[in-house]
Amino acid sequence: MSEENTNEAGAGHNSGDDDGVAKLPESTLNVAGERLRSFIERYERLDEEKQTLMEDMKEVLSEAKGEGLDVKTIRQIIKIRKMDAADRQESESILECYMAALGLI
Repeated sequence: MSEENTNEAGAGHNSGDDDGVAKLPESTLNVAGERLRSFIERYERLDEEKQTLMEDMKEVLSEAKGEGLDVKTIRQIIKIRKMDAADRQESESILECYMAALGLI
C-alpha cells in the first residue's frame, strides 16, 4: 500500500465533521421546513375531516338500521351504484352464471 492510502480509516468524501447531510443555507432549510410542516398539517386536517365523515356515515347507517332496513344490503346497493353500467352488467352476468352452475337459480 502506498503512503497516500495509509491515512486514517474512514477518511474520504464523508470524513470530517460532516454527518452525511448536505449543508444547506439556513433560509433554505427554513423554507423547506415550513413547506413540509404545511403538507403535514394539511394532511392531518384532511384525516380529521375523514374521521368525522366516517362517523357521520356510520350514524346514517345506524339510523337506517333503527328503521328496520338491512345495512348489509344498503352497503351492497351503494357499491353497485358506484359501478358504471357496463361493469355492473358484467358483474351481474357472472354472478347469475355462477349461481346457475351451482343450481341456485
